[in-house]
Amino acid sequence: MALMATFELTINEKKQQVVVDPATPMLWVLRDHLRLVGTKYGCGIAQCGACTVHLNGTAVRACQLPVSSVGQQAITTIEGLSENGDHPVQKAWLEVDVPQCGCCQAGQIMSAAALLQENPNPTDEEIDSAMNGNICRCGTYARIKQAIKTATTL
Repeated sequence: MALMATFELTINEKKQQVVVDPATPMLWVLRDHLRLVGTKYGCGIAQCGACTVHLNGTAVRACQLPVSSVGQQAITTIEGLSENGDHPVQKAWLEVDVPQCGCCQAGQIMSAAALLQENPNPTDEEIDSAMNGNICRCGTYARIKQAIKTATTL
């Protein structure tokens, strides 16, 4: 039987308490325990980017982030990026018509938002570097890059 522990987390600027095995990945804490299902499961080995969330503003893969390592750091999910879906990246995503199947979109948006928080006017090379590892099965990479550039002007 797994050892359970209580964790006090700050998720989307709200205090949350969960009782889980300390090794539980944040992806499953978010989806199964807190019902924040915007963060998606893709590969489970931190290679596809579908599960990207922000940990103190830095893009991280939730599928490989044990709840026990979060501590007092703030987590932001796609649900917490903006209250009304009006974050510049979200608005640009719609303007450029990026989404196809939607599987990777939350992770793509979270990676792009972290990039623009750190670098409000990235070059093509900086966009490519920051988005490397976020896989889109539909191949919308050109529109993703265009949306990131569009978001810099919104």
